[in-house]
Amino acid sequence: MKKFFKALLLLVGAVVVLAGIGALYISFHKLPDYTPEKKDIAVAVTPERVVQGAKLASMLCSNCHYNDQTKKFSGRELTEVHQFGHVYSQNITQNATAGIANWTDGELVYFIRTGIRKDGRYVPPYMPKLVHISDEDLYSIIAFLRSGNGWVQPDTTRQPATTASFLTKFLLTINAFKPFPYPDHKIEGPDTTNQVKWGQYIALYQLECYACHSQDFSKNDYFTPEKSPGFFGGGNKMFDKEGHEMTTLNITMDPATGIGKWSEDEFVKAVRFGQVPDNQPALRYPMIAFANLTEAEAKAIFAYLKTVPVITNKVERKFYE
Repeated sequence: MKKFFKALLLLVGAVVVLAGIGALYISFHKLPDYTPEKKDIAVAVTPERVVQGAKLASMLCSNCHYNDQTKKFSGRELTEVHQFGHVYSQNITQNATAGIANWTDGELVYFIRTGIRKDGRYVPPYMPKLVHISDEDLYSIIAFLRSGNGWVQPDTTRQPATTASFLTKFLLTINAFKPFPYPDHKIEGPDTTNQVKWGQYIALYQLECYACHSQDFSKNDYFTPEKSPGFFGGGNKMFDKEGHEMTTLNITMDPATGIGKWSEDEFVKAVRFGQVPDNQPALRYPMIAFANLTEAEAKAIFAYLKTVPVITNKVERKFYE
């Protein structure tokens, strides 16, 4: 019996030592770099693209890249994703050194699709990768970044380098977080005459609503969104800018724990203006009101959500002073 316990202690000790070695390796291991592909893309900056790009940027980019002090897309510290480390969104104004003026259109397109910067560094999922967005919508974002809009005019602000947390390093080391493949075909826009398909495009591929409203960022299937655990059932732990924990809501059509009792008009008001039915407190950050989303687009999202498998998952809303 004594020999058994001695062997057991040796085994446990060996496991602890190996775990410690693994933790040290992950802590000090250099994050992986990649070789970006060269893309010969030149985006024509048209008024139509700038308008659409500004609309998309207001919903996709401003939340992280807008700086309240500079009033521009000069980046800021993302305190709401502290689980990933000390994360800073970067300056994406037209400054040649601090911003992205020296990036080519092809480098920007490749980065936004894959997450691989032109220097080979990979940005983990706290920055969305628009792998499914249409080519035209993506080109519209690029056109906006090249436009005369005040948000993207040159600014010299330099953000510190992001310091990855152990969680981020671990997930990168085991390839749970890795770049997306660059599309091998042209990605067309949605058929806007098909309301459900249009709503699916907006919710999954354009705004990626499922990414927050599913179970867990680290378990999302960003390439096949429908395979994400808890798809649109909520429960993902997020944080506001003060570090308070906020849990994403169930927006499947479950009548008891989701939005199954909401009318189309109530959903539109919630998405566009943050107004929740039944005199409940308004939606709060990190959910932002998508005021630039048209009523027709919000209705299309609602039509699509009515086709999503229902999940019963009660989420308690938390509010802080």
